[in-house]
Amino acid sequence: MKILTLLWANLRSGVMTLRFPKRPAVSEGYRGLVRFDPALCIGCAMCRFRCTSRAITFEAGKTDFTWSYDPGRCTFCGRCVEGCKDHALWQERACPPVYLNAGALRQSWTLPRRPPARKPSTASEPVAANAGGGVS
Repeated sequence: MKILTLLWANLRSGVMTLRFPKRPAVSEGYRGLVRFDPALCIGCAMCRFRCTSRAITFEAGKTDFTWSYDPGRCTFCGRCVEGCKDHALWQERACPPVYLNAGALRQSWTLPRRPPARKPSTASEPVAANAGGGVS
């Protein structure tokens, strides 16, 4: 008889699912698609090394590099975003769009290589030839 009580309660509560294309609101801390700002990227490829699902690919050349992202392979873990020291990556708070073909959301950029930023040199005292403190 408990099953009949459960069925009756479910029928009284009404429809609980949303009809397409409606979507539920995203929760706090939701991690969606990875977005890329090519102006901030220096081409270190740390994001590729941290991506466990291989959604990010990186092909380096002598004068340029190609950065690609395939959301169909992404697990939205956020490791690539955490590893990007230049803040060239972030994740959207919206749900990804619906797509019908594999690779439809794939994005790719070919960018010129930039030399690493030089740290300002400080005018410090020159290192002595026998700095180890040993006996001469």
